Amino acid sequence: MYRDGAKLVIHPKIYGFLVRKLFDGAFTGLRCGDGIVVARGFAVPVQELLFSSCVDDAIRLGWVYDTGCGCWVRDGVRFEHVKCYMLEVFNYGDYRYIDVRSRVVIDVGAGFGETAVYFILNGAKHVVAVEPCSDQFRELLENLKLNNVVNRVAPINAILASKHSKIGVEYPSGKIFVDTVTLGDIAKAVDVDGAVLKMNCEGCEYDIILNDYEHVKIFDEVYLEYHAYTTRKPVDVLPKKLSKDYKCEIVSNGEFYKRHGYSRKLLGLVKCVKV
Repeated sequence: MYRDGAKLVIHPKIYGFLVRKLFDGAFTGLRCGDGIVVARGFAVPVQELLFSSCVDDAIRLGWVYDTGCGCWVRDGVRFEHVKCYMLEVFNYGDYRYIDVRSRVVIDVGAGFGETAVYFILNGAKHVVAVEPCSDQFRELLENLKLNNVVNRVAPINAILASKHSKIGVEYPSGKIFVDTVTLGDIAKAVDVDGAVLKMNCEGCEYDIILNDYEHVKIFDEVYLEYHAYTTRKPVDVLPKKLSKDYKCEIVSNGEFYKRHGYSRKLLGLVKCVKV
């Protein structure tokens, strides 16, 4: 409560984070009357802190909260909420190594739509965006609308796997079983001639490459983030399998590892081009 009697209810999830940012000077003010935190001179609804710990970084990197759309904007790109993934794609350049111009992209682990939007804005002909998590999928749909790319992105709420089944996804409220979709299913529905396969799916890349390689090899380019720390399988098995048809290289650099806090053995970005 302020001295003028104004009150602001702050969610316990963000209270500690807010206090730390106010203490270290990243946030310079808090307005109880309208629930606004001032970060680097910009006004942001305090509830936005519920969606990401990257608000300060986003503002530093040029993102601004626009009250007109109720969204974050930078260079004409719009997102409902700030996500660290958004910064990885649009600011840190994790996907700058892919040439998607005039190509179809199968975007596995599409998250909140950040990569799908990025690919379209960088010239992709069409994107198939596969995302299993319902909360992320809902926000993905909203972000496609905000960026006027709905007609060029086909969203699929499913888990990519090598076989058809149902896989349990853990939520705070309990486990929810989600249907799987295969690359074979997608290849039947979409012309993937010359297409790019992008995978950032917290370990599913091992299942797909090792158990459904016959469909992986139909793509001209494969770009993946490997998660050896999740699967407990060495990253070497992936390039070894892909080397039958592709030339692969790890493209993640020191800045990438500084951000994520993992070693090259546990996490990284791999680009594979068909030879």
